[in-house]
Amino acid sequence: MIRPSDRRLAVKLIQEANQNGARLAKACEGLNINVRTYERWVSAGGVQEDQRPHAKRPEPKNKLTEADRQDVIDTVKKEEFVDLPPSQIVPKLADQSIYIASESTIYRILREEEMQQHRGQSKRPKTKLPESHIATAPNQVWTWDITWLKGPVRGLYYRLYLIVDLFSRKIVG
Repeated sequence: MIRPSDRRLAVKLIQEANQNGARLAKACEGLNINVRTYERWVSAGGVQEDQRPHAKRPEPKNKLTEADRQDVIDTVKKEEFVDLPPSQIVPKLADQSIYIASESTIYRILREEEMQQHRGQSKRPKTKLPESHIATAPNQVWTWDITWLKGPVRGLYYRLYLIVDLFSRKIVG
């Protein structure tokens, strides 16, 4: 949304450019404003304030009631569903011919109730660092690599199999 002061400045600049010979469409294009937007702003004589924040919007007809919302929360807390995400809860309920809400609605309710993290007795996955191999002397740890080397003819390659000592970084084999 554009603040009223910025809107007044934009209208003033467009009008000034228009009075100095610029076409209205080009003046609006210079500020990245549609001509229709400019016309709506100045339709009542002066620059109008944005009316979107003051608009009265009706409540959606398909909005879940508080009882339906509580039913979703109670269902998710049941022992059979406590470890499952909504993507698995909805099909299991559908197998039982039960529909409480869509998968995305259940996800939204869980986020709003801060229940999206691990529920039940499942533990959070732990990040495990890969084992590192430490060599303190030569010939303790070897590593290997295979490299393709270009040959003398196009399309001909040699394979280099290389075994390297990790400590001294010398070629072993």
